[in-house]
Amino acid sequence: MKATVSGRSASAAAEKRLAGFMARYAPEIAARARAALARVRAQVPGAVELVYDNYNALVIGFGPTQKTSEGILSIALYPRWVNLFFLWGAKLSDPQGLLEGEGTQVRRIRIDDEAVIDHPPVRRLIGQAVAMASPPIDPTRPRRMVVKMALARRRPRRPPARKTARPGKTSHLRP
Repeated sequence: MKATVSGRSASAAAEKRLAGFMARYAPEIAARARAALARVRAQVPGAVELVYDNYNALVIGFGPTQKTSEGILSIALYPRWVNLFFLWGAKLSDPQGLLEGEGTQVRRIRIDDEAVIDHPPVRRLIGQAVAMASPPIDPTRPRRMVVKMALARRRPRRPPARKTARPGKTSHLRP
């Protein structure tokens, strides 16, 4: 299902839908994602935000237009964590080695604490990504959000309940 209507009312409707998508996640994941979203918005003014509620994750992409191919960053929510993806991360200068991934293009930073987005090395990475945007992002333009995809069928948004270990046994389950 696509939402392609533009304008303030469409963006407000998209914000409301995003809130509903986030509500499906565990409260701590949703809170971390909301805080990360606010921090990225502050660093990428004027970006068009594209929302994809797809099978594996909820993704909020940032770019200069509604074209997915022009995206530069995204925040992705999974049942147990939140990632900040740099869609052209392999081309970024990362002297601190913060970016994870070994693909030919995309890199990520796992957001265990949303404050990491404000750390100077991460801010520099975001700045590099913004500088690579083509066309450039107009920081004077109002922020706009568009829900590009919302699938009816998706993986569960909360992790399954953990099995408790029997007394005297060590659980092999990861935290």
